[in-house]
Amino acid sequence: MKNKLNQELINAETRINSGVDAGSINKKAVVIIPNYNGAKYISACLLALREQTCRDFSVCVVDNGSADGSDKTVSEDFPEAELIRLKRNAGFAAAVNEGIRTTSSEYVILLNNDTEVSKNFVENLIKAIDNSKSVFACQAKMLSMRNREVIDSAGDLYCALGWAFALGRDKGREHYEEEAELFSACAGAAIYRRSLFEKTGLFDEKHFCYLEDVDLCYRARINGYKVRLCPGAIVYHAGSGTSGSRHNAFKVRLSIRNNIYLIYKNMPFLQLLLNLPLILAGYLVKLFYFAGKGLAGAYLQGTVEGFLFCRDTAKYKFRGENFRHYLRIQLELWVNTIRRMTG
Repeated sequence: MKNKLNQELINAETRINSGVDAGSINKKAVVIIPNYNGAKYISACLLALREQTCRDFSVCVVDNGSADGSDKTVSEDFPEAELIRLKRNAGFAAAVNEGIRTTSSEYVILLNNDTEVSKNFVENLIKAIDNSKSVFACQAKMLSMRNREVIDSAGDLYCALGWAFALGRDKGREHYEEEAELFSACAGAAIYRRSLFEKTGLFDEKHFCYLEDVDLCYRARINGYKVRLCPGAIVYHAGSGTSGSRHNAFKVRLSIRNNIYLIYKNMPFLQLLLNLPLILAGYLVKLFYFAGKGLAGAYLQGTVEGFLFCRDTAKYKFRGENFRHYLRIQLELWVNTIRRMTG
């Protein structure tokens, strides 16, 4: 496993370890925070981690070539955090992969830089994933930083329309108080079992950002592993702290590109044919929706890029022993379609 994960950090320009506790390599978990021009948020994010009830974790910030001085803030004000500086903005997936490869804890916690976590965030995530060896990932309950009584995400679902959507978005925080199974964990605030990366691989860096977490959990689900919600781990999330808004040309283009790529890569040919009518319907609905927002050009550009990605990529290998897992996934896709359409 170490040979696969601890590869040469080809994107890393410098690693700053001064002040990092030498015992951090033996911690049960590592919190990896990808940062790109996060000066507005990074201090509050790291200060909240200092207040954790559980101390059995280290912190690793992977800076994606920031130009706003946020990397300097980390190195000067938070000496307990390991800082990896990348030469350029390599994207969310590449940044977190660098952090995963250079650390060795049992669990990996990914956290967006535009977040503030509750004091028992780390403790509750570790407890949740410790409960079952079949669990690949657990997501925290994410609330809106702007309105802390409203849910930002209680986990990701994926449906046969080819849509990923956040469970509970814009509902009151009193909802989703119980643990539940998810299709995918939002990588903005989730814990992963490191040993299972051997089965799933790391995040697909072709995604750059958006849907790379759904893609990873899709592969985990194909292999029979579970993804769960941990409602006791609370995170306040600003949302779109890097891209700037919920809907913009950059996000729309990459989201549809990555979605086409995700579907092609993870669905066997027969499953793809089975879902094709609903996928096409979902695609057209989204096209008209974004056209109404003046973003049809970005959507169509992303579509072309998505098909080009498929042309150059091998599908995830189908294995007969995973057939029952594909069946369960397909049932979830249909059920989640009904859930999405009925609100």
